[in-house]
Amino acid sequence: MKQKTTTPTTGLILAAMFASLTAIGAFIKVPVPFVPFTLQILFVYFAGSLLGSRIGALSQLVYLTIGLVGVPVFAEGGGIGYVLKPTFGYLVGFVLASYAIGQLIERKEKPTWRDFVIAHFTGLLLVYGAGTVYLYAAMNVLIGKTFTVWQTFLYGFLLAVPGDIILCLVASAIAVKVHKHVSPLKHRLRGEMKA
Repeated sequence: MKQKTTTPTTGLILAAMFASLTAIGAFIKVPVPFVPFTLQILFVYFAGSLLGSRIGALSQLVYLTIGLVGVPVFAEGGGIGYVLKPTFGYLVGFVLASYAIGQLIERKEKPTWRDFVIAHFTGLLLVYGAGTVYLYAAMNVLIGKTFTVWQTFLYGFLLAVPGDIILCLVASAIAVKVHKHVSPLKHRLRGEMKA
């Protein structure tokens, strides 16, 4: 049987699609002080685990770039001025997380639910690590408001993370089912990216 082939365009289309899904996730939100809870991270999990490290990270880089050039795809708008917002670090974390998730899943021949949970939780820690460090710096340096380490931890992590942990578990349950169907495409895409 003849194997289906993919083109570099396929990877770009998938990256654009997941950038769009992340943008849609930004508009599904629950208001929490300082750090709005959105469904963006769900699509970050899927980008890394279903598209792989390179295309997954590319999708989030596309999302970040589109927002920074002015398209209002972030939870609170868009534009280059968004780098001055206290929550910008979380967006940078999306790129890091999708890459790391992809790397962890790519190492497994047949990833299990546990593998996805570990990968997604690692991504979650990267998003929150980048986000809370940036939140602390932005509040204290850029905005000039005294913000303690405890306040940063409370508002930037504790209040927002429970929902994202639930999304981590949900994404893992879905990804383990979907992964076996997209795995052949992912292997072909990985080959294209190396070529």
